Amino acid sequence: MAFQLIALYAHPESATAFDKHYDETHAVLVARLPGLRAFTAMRPAPAGGERAAYHLAAVLTFDDEKAFAAAMATEEGKAAVADLANFAGAGVTMLTGPADTVR
Repeated sequence: MAFQLIALYAHPESATAFDKHYDETHAVLVARLPGLRAFTAMRPAPAGGERAAYHLAAVLTFDDEKAFAAAMATEEGKAAVADLANFAGAGVTMLTGPADTVR
C-alpha cells in the first residue's frame, strides 16, 4: 500500500519570498528523495471570498512506509527537512500515513 506525506504550509508573511524559495530550492530537494513515486504541490484558491486555510499543500507518495522512512533517513531527506527552517517560519503541518486509492 502506498504511503504519503502531506505538508500543509501556513500563510507566510511574504508569499513571494516563500514561493520563490519553495519552487527554486525546496521542491528541488524534495524531488531528489530516493524512492519518491509522485510529488504534487498546489496553492489552494480562495473559496467564497475567503482566503484558503493554507498557502500551499504538498503530497509526496512512496511505495510503502519502509520506502518513506528510508528516503527520510538519507542525506537528501535530511536536507529537505533542514530546509524547512529557511522558508516555513509561519508553520507547516505534516501528516503521514498509508494511502488508499478510492476511485
